[in-house]
Amino acid sequence: MITDLENKYADLLINRCLNFKKSKSLFISYFDDNQEFVNKIVQWANKIGVNDIYLNVKNKEEHKCKLLQSIEEINEDEYFDESTWDEYAKKNSAFLILSTEFPHYFEDVPSENISVAAFKMRNTKPIYKKKQELDEISWCIAVMPNNIWAKDKFPNLDAPDAYKKLFELMMNCTMVTSDNPIKNWNDFLKKQALLTEKLNKLNITSLHYINSLGTDLKIMLPKNVIWRSAGSTKDMIVNMPTYEVFTSPDYRYTKGIVYSSRPLMYSGALIDKFWLKFKDGKVIDYDALVGKDILKGIIESDEYSSFLGEVALVSKNTAIAKTNFVFGETCLDENASCHLALGTGFLECILNGEMLSVDERRKIGLNFSSNHVDFMIGTDDLNIWAETNKGKVLIFKDGDFNI
Repeated sequence: MITDLENKYADLLINRCLNFKKSKSLFISYFDDNQEFVNKIVQWANKIGVNDIYLNVKNKEEHKCKLLQSIEEINEDEYFDESTWDEYAKKNSAFLILSTEFPHYFEDVPSENISVAAFKMRNTKPIYKKKQELDEISWCIAVMPNNIWAKDKFPNLDAPDAYKKLFELMMNCTMVTSDNPIKNWNDFLKKQALLTEKLNKLNITSLHYINSLGTDLKIMLPKNVIWRSAGSTKDMIVNMPTYEVFTSPDYRYTKGIVYSSRPLMYSGALIDKFWLKFKDGKVIDYDALVGKDILKGIIESDEYSSFLGEVALVSKNTAIAKTNFVFGETCLDENASCHLALGTGFLECILNGEMLSVDERRKIGLNFSSNHVDFMIGTDDLNIWAETNKGKVLIFKDGDFNI
């Protein structure tokens, strides 16, 4: 059963999520716990004539040892230099990033070390980041389990059964358990595209989030803003799975307070039960029951990482939400819940945004930062009011779309 699903998943990733029209080159980033699946990916890529494949593989034990170095050693260590990504970005390679989690494994790593390492890895691949932002390369972040993650989620099962259960749960969320995953994703993304069309026709200028957790947050949107989804581009699906529609806010005017609704895993570290208070767009206060130091590192990554770069709407009725399961992995959990992101905004969410310089982006209210970190805020009673060309409209009611 697992082998069949792995083959279908590999087919979905290679033949639908990634776009090889521009290049016959593939860059795969992963931990060696997923080596067997990567071998399948390589085989599927070879079938369509992709032979230039770079395996950017990490080992969790080595990764942890590197993170436990001093800050000075981390900054000097070539291990955290990801300029190889730029070499393949110059070739317009397709990039597949397999996202897997190791719960509790990195808990004894100092939060500052995690933040410094993440910052260095992000900033040593500027060409990749720029091409990714402008949709000049194809890329996909796709979920994949491992034994540690599976055993953490299902401690009463032996390792093989725990892995099988977590894998099948994930494959249900990616539609791989269906008869025709590619067709089903195409059909779903057509519906998402219609949803973004409705939102764009409303010409929304602001959003007001309210729920029983205490969230009372007002977000302004820039002029010429565009709502998008994975259905907005036919060539690739950049997250697998994906159930969101999203845009970028005017980072200068967010005000109020927002509470997290699900745990956030950041570079292997847990942040949970946290809140952020905004004034004039900026986080001015925050707290977390778990991982406050990690949250601090995110907020203080650079001058603009304390401002928002994304607002995303997700129905409480997605396949992921219906599992009633917290995966502890952002790509999955953010697609079960409305979410926001601290850090950089999306050029694709502004009309002719690809033409804007950094200064021009900030002038119209589109944030630019070295960071982009999603966090979940959606609940079953979340209501979102929008100021539109039709007046005040309740676009999201009790955790679901109302348009």
